[in-house]
Amino acid sequence: MTITTHTLSVLVEDKPGVLARVASLFSRRGFNIQSLAVGATEQKHLSRMTIVVAVEDFPLEQITKQLNKLINVIKIVEQDEDNSVSRELALIKVRADAATRGQIIEAVNLFRAKVVDVSAESLVVEATGTHGKLTALLNLLEPYGIREIAQSGMVTLARGPRGIVTAK
Repeated sequence: MTITTHTLSVLVEDKPGVLARVASLFSRRGFNIQSLAVGATEQKHLSRMTIVVAVEDFPLEQITKQLNKLINVIKIVEQDEDNSVSRELALIKVRADAATRGQIIEAVNLFRAKVVDVSAESLVVEATGTHGKLTALLNLLEPYGIREIAQSGMVTLARGPRGIVTAK
């Protein structure tokens, strides 16, 4: 069996405990969630979970069926990489002194990221993009000395006019 990465958009009721119940389904199956982002939607009282997980194809189908059985789950859609837009956010604190500050800012600009905080000894960079883009930026900033990283999970929307519909 081959292990592949899958991105699921899960529309859920915005109620306490829903995140824990959804995450526990993956945990019970022994799957590690690589990325998880949860936030409000355009519809009041609903949240969208974007879950990225590496699994064998067959077990993913079982999890999808079990997720659909949860009372607070409204809809599940597996996002196709070619037909969706995905982004992550990273805040990166990098060591910067007078000698390196200009080089770091130039590198940050190449990635269309921005400096959001400046101190005498460091810069905080905000970057959004694909996982690959953020990894490349981190690799470029590594020689300067990365002090801290805070990174969000991936968020994904389908391309075009159709999205997740609320009918189960």
